[in-house]
Amino acid sequence: MRRSLRSFYRLFTIARTLARHDALAFVEDLGIAPGLCRTLRFFSPRRKSGRPGQKLASALTELGPSFVKLGQFLSTRADLLGEEVALDLAELQDHLPPFPSDQARRVIERELGQPVATLFSAFSEEAVSAASIAQVHFAVTSEGEEVAVKILRPQIERAFRRDLDLFYWLANLSLRAQPRLARLKPVDLVRLFEEQVTMEMDLRLEAAAASELAENFEHDPTYVVPHVDWERTARRVLTTTRLSGIPLDDREALLAAGHDLEEVLTRAAATFFNQVFRDGFFHGDQHPGNMFVDSDGNIGAVDFGIMGRLDHETRMVLADMLLAVLAKDYRRLAQVQVDAGFLPAGRPLDSYVQALRSVCEPIFGKPLAEISFANLLTQLFQLTESFELEVQPQLTLLQKNMMMAEGVSRVLDPRLNIWSLAEPLIADWVARNRGAPARAREGLQTLEATLRRIPRIVENLERATKELANDGLRLAPQDSHRMRWSEKVALAAAFTAAILALFALLD
Repeated sequence: MRRSLRSFYRLFTIARTLARHDALAFVEDLGIAPGLCRTLRFFSPRRKSGRPGQKLASALTELGPSFVKLGQFLSTRADLLGEEVALDLAELQDHLPPFPSDQARRVIERELGQPVATLFSAFSEEAVSAASIAQVHFAVTSEGEEVAVKILRPQIERAFRRDLDLFYWLANLSLRAQPRLARLKPVDLVRLFEEQVTMEMDLRLEAAAASELAENFEHDPTYVVPHVDWERTARRVLTTTRLSGIPLDDREALLAAGHDLEEVLTRAAATFFNQVFRDGFFHGDQHPGNMFVDSDGNIGAVDFGIMGRLDHETRMVLADMLLAVLAKDYRRLAQVQVDAGFLPAGRPLDSYVQALRSVCEPIFGKPLAEISFANLLTQLFQLTESFELEVQPQLTLLQKNMMMAEGVSRVLDPRLNIWSLAEPLIADWVARNRGAPARAREGLQTLEATLRRIPRIVENLERATKELANDGLRLAPQDSHRMRWSEKVALAAAFTAAILALFALLD
């Protein structure tokens, strides 16, 4: 009862803030507390100018850090909010006033067990950036290396736990008010948000992500990831080498520094492609504030709290979808999604094929530079409601980053499209991974895995036979002999099948 009263009071505060920013439409569309929304709208000031997403972003900023993070998280759900609102939320600036440097020093000393003066020969009194979860100070280590030190806000875990409790309550309330929202899985959405924020609040995990990303680009100097200083890193403190450069979307500064914008975009396109398709591990928050261009024209990145992963199977699904789109084979495109489990069994495939055609046909005949693949993904996601497709969280994060990449591309040079620059890489990757030789390799790998399992299968069969003979079913000697004979027959059959499969693949 106390929780409900506290949540209702908090809901009233949220609704009043949304009303003040003329952003109540978001809550009204969900069908939550319609009476309260109508009352507050009646008493709210006159309508403000601006897009709905801009109004919502303004309200979330006033509501505080948890809501800013929630807005950024929801910006990956264009299927839920629409592309325009999602784009506006993606622009949410995660800035807060910094906490005092003496608190930052206390956190460092408590986490690392040494005085700041021992760890660093210099430590900036003012934070260079401050966000909802952490802030960053510049420092120089006792060995003389320039570093950036990221420190969690004091008591941040408690603040997020309080707001997460409210988000779960609102998710359950929305389901009771509007059962049709069950398809969007609001409780699961909050749980996913909780997992993301929880990971961001353990800076050791961010350090591990930075280390893995750096390892993936170890032999590629065009993408720079700061080195982690593990001796000065703990759960609430992260120390990395300091990067400097020009923000990726600062066109005038890049031109003034003599950079070739097409070359910068080409490197950015290659970096994005390699992370997503080559490695299946990508920076999940590639907005311009986290991306820099150094004096050599290389791309540098910071802030690895949000990372995306695509397993091999998902990357193959994306490749097959791309091939089907390029071949205008919409039935194949639909079947790929059915096989991947995106489309529920029993749904009318012909209707879905027609819907896919309606989305894809308009892009054909246009120059590649005029095609927005992020917009194409958005429209494909918008089919989820009509056809009850399962939303794929890893793909929505990818879509968000594609939208960011396209936005930067248009700022730097509207004549260029980042995907047209990546086209040779995409074509080569698809040929190597989805062509006939690649499929033959997959078949051989499957065969090899099957052959490796045969000895274990036989061993398990022998063990089961002994257990049955000794402890369970009593077998006559001749029956035991027949069982061993059947093992040999089964093994011979397995090898024969494997050999036949091998010849079929090599034919």
